[in-house]
Order: sequence, then C-alpha cells, then structure tokens
Amino acid sequence: MSEPLEVVTPIRVLIVDDSSSIRCLLSEILSSDPEIQVVGVAPDAYIARNKLISLAPDLMILDVEMPKMDGITFLKKVMQHFPTPTIIFSSITKGNTELVAKAYEAGALEVVEKRAVDSPEKIQELARDFISLIKSLTRSKSKLLTKRKLTVRGEYKNDREEGTPSSYSPILAIASSTGGTEALKVFLSQMPNDLPGTLIVQHMPPMFTKTYAQSLQSLCSFEVKEAEDGDQVVAGRVLLAPGNYHMELDRRGAQYYVTLHQHSKLHGVRPAADFLMRSVARYAGPNSIGVVLTGMGRDGADGLLSMKRAGSFNIAQDENTSVVFGMPKAAIDLAAIHRTLPLERIADEVMKHFRYKMKAS
Repeated sequence: MSEPLEVVTPIRVLIVDDSSSIRCLLSEILSSDPEIQVVGVAPDAYIARNKLISLAPDLMILDVEMPKMDGITFLKKVMQHFPTPTIIFSSITKGNTELVAKAYEAGALEVVEKRAVDSPEKIQELARDFISLIKSLTRSKSKLLTKRKLTVRGEYKNDREEGTPSSYSPILAIASSTGGTEALKVFLSQMPNDLPGTLIVQHMPPMFTKTYAQSLQSLCSFEVKEAEDGDQVVAGRVLLAPGNYHMELDRRGAQYYVTLHQHSKLHGVRPAADFLMRSVARYAGPNSIGVVLTGMGRDGADGLLSMKRAGSFNIAQDENTSVVFGMPKAAIDLAAIHRTLPLERIADEVMKHFRYKMKAS
C-alpha cells in the first residue's frame, strides 16, 4: 500500500504596485511555481489594506512609489496594525541608501531593485531570483513574524565594579544576513555602553552599510560606524564591514585594528563573515566571542569552527526566532556552537560570558 502524498501548502502572496504591467508580470512568474499562490493584487495602499485584512497573505511584495500613500509609509502602518512579511520591490531604491535604510527600518525583510526585463532571459532570471527569495524567506512562515514580536528592551545594566583592573581585551564577532538588519537592532539595543570591541559582517550591498550603521547608532549609546581600514577595535565601539569589502581583525602589540580588502567573494558574498571569524581566531583566540544570527547560506560556519578551536565561546540564534535558519544551522551542524538561544537572550549570554572572563583574568 503506497504512502499518501504530502500536501504542500502554497505560499500566499499579495502584490502591491501601481503598475498594471508589473502586477501582471509578477503574478505570472510567481504563479508558475506550484509552491506559490498569488492570492491578490492591489494598485495602492488603501486597496492593499483591505486585502491584507481579508486575505491574510503569507508575504507582501510592495512598491515604494504609489498614489495616495507611498510604500514606506504604508509598510510602517502595516507593521503596527497587521504585521506581514514584506519584500520592497522598487526602481527608486537604486543608489538611494537613505531610502533603503528607511525600508529596512519600516520592517522590510528584503529590498529588491526593479530592473529591465526586456528579454525572455531577463524575465527568467527575475523569476528564479524572486521565487528563490520568497521560498527562503517563507520556509517557516511562523518564524517571519517573530522579529515583529520581539521587544527591544532598555539598556543592559552592567553590574561590574567601576575601575576593576583587567588585561582581558575581548573581541565580539557577529555574522548575519537575511533578517539580520532587524535582529542586530534587537541585539545591540540590549548591550551595555562598554560592550566588547565588536565587529559585524552583515551581508549588504555597497553604499547601504554606512546609512545602516548610522541607523544603528541612533538606537545605541555606544559608537557604531561603518569600518574604515585601520580603525581601532576597542570596548564601546561597533564596526560594521562596508559593502563590497571583506573585514579582518589585525593586532599590533596590545592593540586591535581592522583591515579591509577586496579579495574574491566567498560563499558568493563580499563581505564574508568567514574572513572575519578566521582572523579573530588567529589574533584573539580565547579572548573572543562569536555570534551567528539569522541568514541564508553557510557563511561564518567555518570561521566559527576556527574560533572554537582557538578557545572562543560561540552562540547561534535559534530556529524559532530566525527569519532564515541557514547560517546558524550550518554552524550548529559543524559543531562550531556552544549555545543556541532565542535572539532576545543572546545579549545577556554574551555579557555573562564577558563578565566571567573579566573576573577570571
């Protein structure tokens, strides 16, 4: 007797764009995949609002330039009243770092630039990219809204006595990708003013990282900046790898610095976290903490294993709070992780380990 076939529930998508040709194109290419169902289309925010309520889609594709209300303003309202995983799909995001940052801040999971699709090959390429992105984002639909439910708590209280002498100089290295722009906000907002010298690789395209670092700075009382070659790594400072540049840790005497370079892409990305993690293993070893947050692919796993072998303490975001569990799972499967925790508990664990090392040193 044959086993019953597994019924796959399709991913239900709402398309919001004032261009009828774009609505038709997206509907056609997404509907070509049996795992995706376009449940509705809307030409403006007001019609989209009603369809969000009546259809409750799993994901929304949203344009920015629309009549009556722009997409960013609408997205803010959606996330406040009817949170829905959203991909921004717009032509005006090209080169507009401020707008892209606003889209992420409003709650977009990804920002995709509209490009010319004037040939069958380009249409097929757009279809492949969009279908792959939607599936990766909605692999577990219930997880997509987790980040909307996370409360950004107040400043972490540091109960270490002031002036306690210590030669211990820790390094915190973080890898993140899809969903990481929001996860990093939650994590950093919970960290104290004297957090360890922190290095972050968030997969983002060129020009966007500086604006994103500025948006993080607005949430934090410590320094957050896009890294520049030769920047010193010190407590109370967070350095974000710039788009299109790998970032590595270097050490000169007792001081840590970062170096930037444009070696070939690794895992198809630049910056790649593996470059950072391996250099942290080399120069900081047991004085380091590694964290991998939500993200697609496996970047960071090998580097975290190198860190672990050098004596670091490593943490992975758990599956339930990850938008995409790819990067954390790859590191866990490689046995590179000591603890797997929900996003909202990672900052506490980092500082607990940091304080323990301070007392032991």
